[in-house]
Amino acid sequence: MAAYFEWIKALHIIAVIAWMAGLLYLPRLFVYHCSAAARSEKSETFKVMERRLLRAIMNPAMIVVWITGPAMAWIADYWYEPWFLAKLVFVVMTTGVHHAFGRWRKNFEADRNSRSERFYRIANEVPTVAMIVIVILVVVKPF
Repeated sequence: MAAYFEWIKALHIIAVIAWMAGLLYLPRLFVYHCSAAARSEKSETFKVMERRLLRAIMNPAMIVVWITGPAMAWIADYWYEPWFLAKLVFVVMTTGVHHAFGRWRKNFEADRNSRSERFYRIANEVPTVAMIVIVILVVVKPF
């Protein structure tokens, strides 16, 4: 295996941690944002926090994950491994969740949120479940 594989893996893990932190925190901000009156100082503060989290941390981290992950799969020839293909499905799903969070953030920014605190509490669990499955697939390689 290439000597730089371990460096790519380290960068991948760092990016995954940053991405997951954002995926777990952003919907919590949405929960609290629901209780803020539109155009209030509190709401405007949440808008700034949500935008910065998504643009400065989550988006770059997701991009690094999508660069380093396929690079490692290519170097280690994982493309036909069943555990890797299953992992890839969950990473694609997590990316879809990321984009949904981005759309919901834009709704808050435009004062058009129509979802409840409960909805965002439940949405907060989706990346957690995906993370658990992905870690099991990568570490245990059950198939």
